[in-house]
Amino acid sequence: MTATINKSELEALLQPHNQLHVLQFWDELDAAGREQLAGEVGSIDFDLLDSLFRDEIDQPDWAELARQASPPPAVRLHERAPGATNPLHITAEAARRAGVAALEAGEVGVILVAGGQGSRLGFEKPKGMYPIGPLSKATLAQIHLEKIRAIAKRHGKSTPLYMMTSPVTHDDTLEFLADNAHFGLAKDDVFVFCQGTMPAVDARTGQVLLEAKDSIFLSPDGHGGTVAALGASGAFDHMRRRGIKHLFYFQVDNPLAPICDAELIGFHILAKSELTSLAIAKQSPQERLGNFVMINDRVSIIEYSDFPDDVAEQRDANGQLVYWAGSVAIHVFDVAFLERSLKLKDTLPFHVARKKAEYIGDDGKLVKPSEPNALKFERFIFDLLPHAERPIVVEYAEEEAFAPLKNASGAPKDTPEYVHKFLLDQHRRWLEAAGAHVAPGVYVEISPLYALDAEEVAKRVKAGTRFERSEYLGAE
Repeated sequence: MTATINKSELEALLQPHNQLHVLQFWDELDAAGREQLAGEVGSIDFDLLDSLFRDEIDQPDWAELARQASPPPAVRLHERAPGATNPLHITAEAARRAGVAALEAGEVGVILVAGGQGSRLGFEKPKGMYPIGPLSKATLAQIHLEKIRAIAKRHGKSTPLYMMTSPVTHDDTLEFLADNAHFGLAKDDVFVFCQGTMPAVDARTGQVLLEAKDSIFLSPDGHGGTVAALGASGAFDHMRRRGIKHLFYFQVDNPLAPICDAELIGFHILAKSELTSLAIAKQSPQERLGNFVMINDRVSIIEYSDFPDDVAEQRDANGQLVYWAGSVAIHVFDVAFLERSLKLKDTLPFHVARKKAEYIGDDGKLVKPSEPNALKFERFIFDLLPHAERPIVVEYAEEEAFAPLKNASGAPKDTPEYVHKFLLDQHRRWLEAAGAHVAPGVYVEISPLYALDAEEVAKRVKAGTRFERSEYLGAE
């Protein structure tokens, strides 16, 4: 669709779908505004949108599937202990060696999903720019990129970052990275690409909402759009040039993510898995995490909102949850599998979310609803799981892998204070394991450039060292 298409042609496209309201301010728009609106109209699959609104696209009966499910193939936390055995017959030591070898060969890259705004935090900027360091005020993005620098230094090989933004965060993210010299990463080690969008529609009528008189309310199409966005951006070409075979995937709001953990990567490689997922043990049956399950001999994730209580509450003979494995959106992908998945990008199911969305009303004024008024349609990356060969799940301790920043202060969890505690507790454990003493009420934050993990802390901090005042151990 281009600016040369006139109003009558647009009307002919919109009329069969009851979407003519999109053009109600056409006569008020200048040439640039008309071009923008025409381009957005032309990019939308209105047949698909109609089907999604009418729920004609086949949606799984998740409750029924859950009742047919079984637990996934997994390595539990205690099975990763030295000398322990597990169903994969792969020791943690062997996995670490395989992961280190891949990192030292430069075969591992990172996908960082960074399309979200910090609106729920009262922070109207990309969430990656949120200053989460308890003492340093380092941003989420800084912590992640410094971890990647530290990983490259440890293994003597650079680790490229593929950072997925959204239309609302893309420009700000590029500017932020440039202003901070990409936090020390080389230009060819940072590949920023933008995910696609889907229109939001009125929950009552199915009509698309207008964000402005010259633009449709478009939302990111979900993490399931990662594959299509990688393909469209040329990222796969970059990976081939760099020799990248495996990708560590995580989300920007989790500063505890064990980026490129050698053991996780090694389990993935030695199991010949195409998609390996990190899981944590659920603390309660209804915990708000996706549930890893086996359905028809394929690993899947069923969202907590679709997981029936009678299944979630099942326990084994030892009183443990049968469906214990909670998803924290950390995966290892084979690049070859993702490239093959390009053919599947249009077959992943859409998930529907009811949200509040501000929009332009018929009078041209901004409407701010007090209740959810819109339907947003997203695809999820985990829906690739049933298509992967030999997928596995590996359990990690929550306190070492997952502390997402999602809510403003005052919420029960996932707040800045919640994340601060997880980070500071982790760093205290590292210091005390090295034989250091951290006085009560004293907080020590450790930059990834000072030490990436407990092993490096033990090399940097002498046993018997005392920390009597709070401090930030930064790069030297």
